[in-house]
Amino acid sequence: MTHNLNMPIAPTDFIAGMAKGLAVLESFDTERQRLNATLAAQRAGITRAAARRHLLTLAHLGYLETDGSYFWLSAKVLRFSGSYLASSRLPRVLQPSLNRLALQSGEAASAVVLDGSEVVIIARGAQSMASAGVPLLAYGLHLGARLPAHATSTGQVLLAAQPKSQFNAWLKTHAPRQSLIRLTAHTDTDTQRLRLLIDQVRQQDHALAVQTHELGVQALAVPVRNLQGQAVAAINLVCSPGRHDAQAMRLLLPLLEEAARELRPLV
Repeated sequence: MTHNLNMPIAPTDFIAGMAKGLAVLESFDTERQRLNATLAAQRAGITRAAARRHLLTLAHLGYLETDGSYFWLSAKVLRFSGSYLASSRLPRVLQPSLNRLALQSGEAASAVVLDGSEVVIIARGAQSMASAGVPLLAYGLHLGARLPAHATSTGQVLLAAQPKSQFNAWLKTHAPRQSLIRLTAHTDTDTQRLRLLIDQVRQQDHALAVQTHELGVQALAVPVRNLQGQAVAAINLVCSPGRHDAQAMRLLLPLLEEAARELRPLV
């Protein structure tokens, strides 16, 4: 089992049991919504006996439901995401700019942060709601949704914002042996071509992803930097290729860049 630590920690302070329990929780996703002890052990990288104990404990605490053989997430796990959205400053700061972006463009607007090999949606523009007359175009683009970084416009700009040494380390960790996920025929899974793409995004400071995450969906993204120049998030506009071609999408770029500039002293 590997650990992606954001801060150093002394071995005596590291609680292995907690790490294993969280690894079991993270084993559930859209591909595997129900797990037994054997599958959870394989996905979490622990023994079957340990996986079984963690599954039973998490079910006892209410974070999992079970039929006696298989386990699945309960609604209680939403406490974590709800607490983050309620207590974190970043989504609240981004929200007004996303609402304005969506209203100005008539397209869906989102903000994400990078988490390992994925980006996580932490805010959405109000105009992107179906009740506002704009359909939710891409599957799974809800708060808390996790998308492969290499296949999304926001992921590409956040990878490009990293120093080259850090991006190379990211590739070694998350794309060993050409293991990037292919979501559509347009998703590039070749690491060498991804390097070239990220170099291009780094130079132009924006990314346009056309049907790389989902067929019929394209997105344009820019990084959101703080006053120290660090990319703390990315914002994008998402629409159908039928509404805008690639050239027309770039006409939306000034709206994104203006929003990013306004956010810089706030994030």
